[in-house]
Amino acid sequence: MNHFERSLELHKKYQWKLKLESIVPLETRDDLSWAYSPGVAEPCREIHKDPSKLYDYTLKSRTVAVISDGSAILWIGNLGHKASMPVMEGKCVLFKEFAGVDAFPIIVGTQDVEEFIRTVKNIADTFGGINLEDISAPRCFEIEERLKAELDIPVMHDDQHGTAIVTLAGLINSLKITGKKKEDIRVVVNGVGAAGVAITKLLLAYGVKDIVMVDTTGTIYKGRDGGMNPVKEMLSDITNTACIFNPGSKECIRGGLAEAVIGRDVFVGVSVAGALTPDMVRSMAPDPIIFALANPTPEIMPEEAKAAGARIIGTGRSDYPNQINNVLAFPGIFKWVLKYGKKAITEDMKMAAAHALADYVANPTEDAILPDPLDKNVANVVAEAMK
Repeated sequence: MNHFERSLELHKKYQWKLKLESIVPLETRDDLSWAYSPGVAEPCREIHKDPSKLYDYTLKSRTVAVISDGSAILWIGNLGHKASMPVMEGKCVLFKEFAGVDAFPIIVGTQDVEEFIRTVKNIADTFGGINLEDISAPRCFEIEERLKAELDIPVMHDDQHGTAIVTLAGLINSLKITGKKKEDIRVVVNGVGAAGVAITKLLLAYGVKDIVMVDTTGTIYKGRDGGMNPVKEMLSDITNTACIFNPGSKECIRGGLAEAVIGRDVFVGVSVAGALTPDMVRSMAPDPIIFALANPTPEIMPEEAKAAGARIIGTGRSDYPNQINNVLAFPGIFKWVLKYGKKAITEDMKMAAAHALADYVANPTEDAILPDPLDKNVANVVAEAMK
């Protein structure tokens, strides 16, 4: 069977991939009285007097909600909230297995931004953190920012920030191998969805100076007509900046991906299968770094990229080296914020996580720039780096 058939069989076999399990003894009448009525009234009164006691007397301190509206499921698109449930369950399994964090899948039957935000806010007091999942851009940006501002618990859209953290970690080690410097490299990001935007912001924060972004219309640049929105307008102020200061120069990159990739050191693809051709790779700078993250079929297959001269290649796939997998980041991050009752996941935390992942690989090579996604110590390494 192929991966899809085996996955279908697994999900059918393990309908109960998750379960609630009591850890309270119920052997005597006293046990029953303490766990429930009448004894349970006392923690209720304590929480009423001081709502922060929710962390002391309930599962809030160790539980994350994994929430989606099903508008951007993995690589298959908008199939609605019901179809997103297997992904949410799978994410909860990863939380538990890799970080010991209890997580609960929640699917929300609306794709209206205001209604979605209202729903999450109304249930948020149950949880110590919110992991947003598979929400389409640009809606995901407003939803995350609003919830971060309006809730007192950490909120993270993993499709954005988990992908960005692991991509940066891979880049840090790739630069060690190639000898290139972050302030000198020229980067092209193909795809201006949730992941592409977050990756670009984190690379800029890391110290990359020259990034050009490409969407289905072409390169993003200041003053572009058509295909723009508020997020792309913001990006036009921080990428392809030659178009701001010297729009007539050759450094102002216009056109499509074929034009944007010429002379670039790094390609990051969060777009569609086959977007990057071998000829495009050959047009890049020497020893190019290729992160082709479209799933299940990347922008270019690793063997094609290698044959065209790529030095380092990462994909989202487990059957090739250098898998850029979010599971390297989010379990450890949430383990930390839950353990210490943090109210937000900061940019400094994301940067620390990326450096911790890179440093965990003692001797990076072209086929090993990231930790093994199945290494269950990684979450502890990431969590410790949050200090």
